[in-house]
Amino acid sequence: MSMKSLSPTRRELLATAVAAGALSMLPGALQAATGRDAIRPFAIEAAEADLADLRRRLKATKWPERETVKDSSQGVQSATIRKLAQYWATDYDWRRIEAKLKALPQFVTEIDGLDIHFIHVRSQHENALPVIITHGWPGSILEQLKLIDPLTNPTAHGGSAADAFDVVIPSLPGHGYSAKPETTGWDPQRVARAWVVLMERLGYKRYVAQGGDWGDAVTEQMALLTPPGLLGIHVNMPATVPDDVAKALTVGGPPPSGLSADEQKAYDQLNTFYKHGLGYAIEMSNRPQTLYGIVDSPVGMAAWMIDHDEKSYQLIARVFDGHPEGLTRDDILDNATLYWLTNSSISAARLYWESKLAFFAPKNVTIPVAVSVFPDELYEAPQSWAERAYPNLIHYNKLPKGGHFAAWEQPALLTSELRTAFRPLRKAS
Repeated sequence: MSMKSLSPTRRELLATAVAAGALSMLPGALQAATGRDAIRPFAIEAAEADLADLRRRLKATKWPERETVKDSSQGVQSATIRKLAQYWATDYDWRRIEAKLKALPQFVTEIDGLDIHFIHVRSQHENALPVIITHGWPGSILEQLKLIDPLTNPTAHGGSAADAFDVVIPSLPGHGYSAKPETTGWDPQRVARAWVVLMERLGYKRYVAQGGDWGDAVTEQMALLTPPGLLGIHVNMPATVPDDVAKALTVGGPPPSGLSADEQKAYDQLNTFYKHGLGYAIEMSNRPQTLYGIVDSPVGMAAWMIDHDEKSYQLIARVFDGHPEGLTRDDILDNATLYWLTNSSISAARLYWESKLAFFAPKNVTIPVAVSVFPDELYEAPQSWAERAYPNLIHYNKLPKGGHFAAWEQPALLTSELRTAFRPLRKAS
């Protein structure tokens, strides 16, 4: 196949990708384009009619009365969601984030019968370490955009050339620009197998993986596969809860005796989350298809998404009160608009239905693991639990600030953690 045989649009996309370093060998990439395992350039362009329809729906929202309490104990507060909707309908500009996305090399490739979308940015530094980073729910590839330049271009962000990474950021199946499964079976284990195939298809013989939320579940499942190229993993929402603690949380009894101060704090955090914060997960685990309202109403969808956990919600509420900290109004609405434009609220919710994993239970990962603990995460995993869950723990650190969406909220801190955590694996390999 020659460049002349490609359409003008495809030639332009492929040329852009090669210039960005995302396709290292042009002839091989062109040859791959003839098979089912093709790596195909991907372009984003939202229809103006869809954006106009979004604004129309926002302005036509049928509002309920406000909550009867002065706090968020009944859910997303009226004042917060009304401010969000007002800004979304009148001042928000999707084209801004779309331009940022369009400037990045993006691709799709079919794996196990499903088109997987991913961003792939190679570093200009030699011997860069490839890393595949997986987002969670209600996140997307937008969570990780702030990491790309610091990881691939470390010398411009306080690091050295020896800290460089090649970065691969896939969209989970049913999320964003990846295809939506039409049959059952796409659980975290299957996604993990697909990610191993993706890294092999990109030609990487050695790499690391990172994730939080569903990204942690997928990353740990990759580790359990022990593919030859996977040197180690980093997680920012680790699965470390011991069996006796999990049992006490499930039955609602007293915590096990002998917990340290850090362990008791983690138990209390989890106990609160299990009692008051699991509603969204229970519904999506049991009846995801029932959530028709969140694909018909952008306000309904946004309220569902920002009520993920109390600390994240309070952060978002402060942002819409005019106090951005880590996230801005545009950050929050970029993510919501991506879900809206791709109509992926229910297809994303099905991952909860598919998964049969005990989310916080240790998975017996034996390869090297690094853990970063952010103070506003669902729970602060104690080092003692992390050491028991991961016998090959190579890094553990508690950070001074940040929460569930670490890459999104505190990209500088997470970048530093990844550099430090994976440095020994570079030397070992």
